[in-house]
Amino acid sequence: MAGIYIHIPFCKQACHYCNFHFSTQQKQLPQMVKAIVQEAQLRKDYIQEQVATVYLGGGTPSLLSIDDLQWILEQLQTLFDIDNNAEITLEANPDDITEDKLLAWKAAGINRLSIGVQSFIEADLQWMNRAHDSKLAMASLQLAVQYFDNITIDLIYGTPTLSDEQWAQNIETALSLNIPHLSCYALTVEPKTALEKLIEKKQLENVDADKQARHFEILLTTLAQNGFEHYETSNFAKPGFRSRHNSSYWQGKHYIGLGPSAHSFNSVSRQWNIANNALYIKGIEQGMVPFEMEILTATQQLNEYIMTSLRTMEGLSLKKVKDRFGEEKGLAVLHRADKWIVLQQIVHQDGFLQLTAKGKFMADGIAADLFSEDV
Repeated sequence: MAGIYIHIPFCKQACHYCNFHFSTQQKQLPQMVKAIVQEAQLRKDYIQEQVATVYLGGGTPSLLSIDDLQWILEQLQTLFDIDNNAEITLEANPDDITEDKLLAWKAAGINRLSIGVQSFIEADLQWMNRAHDSKLAMASLQLAVQYFDNITIDLIYGTPTLSDEQWAQNIETALSLNIPHLSCYALTVEPKTALEKLIEKKQLENVDADKQARHFEILLTTLAQNGFEHYETSNFAKPGFRSRHNSSYWQGKHYIGLGPSAHSFNSVSRQWNIANNALYIKGIEQGMVPFEMEILTATQQLNEYIMTSLRTMEGLSLKKVKDRFGEEKGLAVLHRADKWIVLQQIVHQDGFLQLTAKGKFMADGIAADLFSEDV
């Protein structure tokens, strides 16, 4: 089973922390919708399996008109073998959510919403330069839960304006709304973002790693007490509400990415479209997809598996490593994990390496330490 990701590269305004590809100028939106559908037509043979998930991300796909959204989904149905029970997710911002849109999204086939709340604290939202305020965040979710059972929200912790008590309040607010899935991210200062520049100019306070660690501990404890599975480093779900689309990334399943900057993966190679709206549209109109490609070596495939599997609740299967990459590679991974086992940041259980609560906050660093350096 494969997945389809569609990147809609437009936003109303720029959030200070964001390093995704987007534009606040929406005049190219009609051309972009046509180009994305044309790219799907050009690349319909990229994946041969049945499609289990479709994810419209961005950017802000909730900016799409209902007609454009319906047209995209109808075209995908004709071009790909999409399962009748496919998970179809739309990313939406609180300021785009209305009763009419919720009804239209549902009628178009959307069955899961990913809502970019980020925080329920007013000062926090202003610091991030979000387009919505705390009242609108609450109102949009109170409305959305009347029409959709499968909802996830994004929350960001560790910002300078967010105290420990306010972070706990953010989590409690989400729980009070019966949101079944939370994606929670520690604020990171990404290169070439407004946030990086403002911190460099000392106009904004830098992130506090100790605060982020405290927030992560609050998050783990509170959600565990409320019956959430911590099934991936940044993702928490009530039973039955895991993101099937994002899980496919961590499980190494195939997916095609449509739109500028979108990535595709078929086990042996990874490719990514040009992150330039005008050049993307021009290329597609000329009948070719402007992209770069990397053929993955066996070592890169192993390291990718280490990185993705270690972030999950199930962990890294040493048997899978040995079966795919050889006995020696499996033993080498286990040997490199020894120090983390001693530090109680990894447990070795039933042939799996799993991060402990202590290790989860350092997931990426620990995974990188287990990487094979062979070429």
